[in-house]
Amino acid sequence: MLNAADREFFQKIARAGLVNPFSDEHTDLELTLSGLSPDASRSERTEKIAHELNTRIAGLQEASAASLDAYKGEDRDLMQKVFLFELFYRFKDHYDEMIKSQFAAGDTPMKISFYHDVHQAMASRGFGEEAFRHYFALAYQLRRAFYFIDRGLAGISPSMRDLRANLWKNIFTHNIELYDRYLRDRMEDFSTLLLGETGTGKGTAAAAIGRSGFIPLNKRWRSFVESFTRSFVSLNLSQFPESLIESALFGHKKGAFTGAIDDYDGVFASCSPHGAILLDEIGEVPKPVQIKLLQVLQERIFTPVGSQKHGRFEGRVIAATNRSLEEIRGKKVFRDDFYYRLCSDMITVPPLRQRIQEDPRELDILLNLTVERLVGKPSAELAGMVRAAIDDQLGPDYPWPGNVREVEQCVRRVLLKGSYSGNTAFSPAGGGLDSRLIAGIEQGNIEAASLVSGYCYLLYQRHQNFEEVARRTALDRRTVKKYIQEWEEAADLPPSS
Repeated sequence: MLNAADREFFQKIARAGLVNPFSDEHTDLELTLSGLSPDASRSERTEKIAHELNTRIAGLQEASAASLDAYKGEDRDLMQKVFLFELFYRFKDHYDEMIKSQFAAGDTPMKISFYHDVHQAMASRGFGEEAFRHYFALAYQLRRAFYFIDRGLAGISPSMRDLRANLWKNIFTHNIELYDRYLRDRMEDFSTLLLGETGTGKGTAAAAIGRSGFIPLNKRWRSFVESFTRSFVSLNLSQFPESLIESALFGHKKGAFTGAIDDYDGVFASCSPHGAILLDEIGEVPKPVQIKLLQVLQERIFTPVGSQKHGRFEGRVIAATNRSLEEIRGKKVFRDDFYYRLCSDMITVPPLRQRIQEDPRELDILLNLTVERLVGKPSAELAGMVRAAIDDQLGPDYPWPGNVREVEQCVRRVLLKGSYSGNTAFSPAGGGLDSRLIAGIEQGNIEAASLVSGYCYLLYQRHQNFEEVARRTALDRRTVKKYIQEWEEAADLPPSS
């Protein structure tokens, strides 16, 4: 029933629907299917492909062959993929609008305004009720994942393209057909460790994973059983003293310790079975707590402090740290069993200096996006003003030690004051932090606390981890962190924790 030309085209369409949308293979397929030049944008390629696909399906419609009922065997399998591709792109803008509306609505699942339209369209292509519910939910998951990865982690450098492709694989594995067949409801067994310097966007990467889990459809209410806004929970472990980390994670019973005046549900109890929890600054967790976390990862159970009853955790675990892998493994930050159970997947979020070295346009992309978020619309005028201040005051070799977070601060500062001097340890205008500390000693006008905190901060910027600073200064690691944070607060710099 399919002619040779249609079959070849549909086979490429089917493949395009399965491959990682952030991969080079997907780009090559889009270029082949659209016939456009590599300079064409993704939206231009998608629009051209959709037009060609719709034209060919219209031809099938005239021959009464635009439904799965008209096919058998391999052709039926092929056309199922093709029709799913067609329907996904027909309704992709509706999915995007629903994502935005769900953000505004919060944790209450929204009624799906286009539910009937999708149901009718899928029925006309020969999909039964069960297939409709399944593929509708899968399509929404695919669109959420693309939305959060593409919009939250923008950039054209090779390292950012790799990051987006790796995040997609973390959600759907390297083979989406096998994921859908075997792992869609089993992803809680795959933990993730995110590595990267402070301010690079590890939290954004984690949120993209946590908000992109499979959420079933509720046919009765014509909504999904849960809002994706509830499916991601984040906890920064460095903000808790060691004595309270267990309570923050596992919860506690009233009277379990001084100050426990009520029962408290920890973060594991509040996490959705369809979502994930981010344990930020996991490198700060002491070994006894690692043992209890290992039990959660292996057996999916936890016990609140002061209780004998077990709770069950059903989501995914994502952990993040600004410590390097060499430090984690070489200095035994993690127990071996905890490390190997935690890192089913390990993803590194690249520093901004690397991204800019790979492609200088990366900085302008971030500036434009940050301006748009701040003022609610794109503004070449404001982005140009910020870029001019950077070129004039920081120069082309400024290493952006605060990474993306510092870029956001820079934009705010320039919009408010018209200037940004940067991190004075690296900015040409600052004279260098080391020379300022020496000048303070020579002039006898620097306080001891400022001297120590400034020295700790200088070492931290050179070595990018608290442990090394503690070793070089013979100070406790938490003391080092306190001094660095005091210096940052005094200098109004992006935080290192």
